[in-house]
Amino acid sequence: MNKTAFKIRIINESFGELLNEVFIDETQFKIFLKMVHGCLELENDLRFFNGDTFLINIPFRFLKDSIIVTGTKDIDMVEPIKSKIEALITK
Repeated sequence: MNKTAFKIRIINESFGELLNEVFIDETQFKIFLKMVHGCLELENDLRFFNGDTFLINIPFRFLKDSIIVTGTKDIDMVEPIKSKIEALITK
């Protein structure tokens, strides 16, 4: 079973990689991209907290000088499970 993973990377010359995130849900990825684009257009800081485990705050002055790269990657959902099961069996 193959799934598409959506990636976003924000790289700054001074600080290096500020964000390297992978989304499995295309809708969440599109919403996040629109938020990043809105921050650039309106000259706002990029601030996001999902309420649980993911918090980001990038001031606009660093965001505007950063390189933002997005892309997709096909991932096989079965292969990681197979290798874990195979590892358990071979022990």
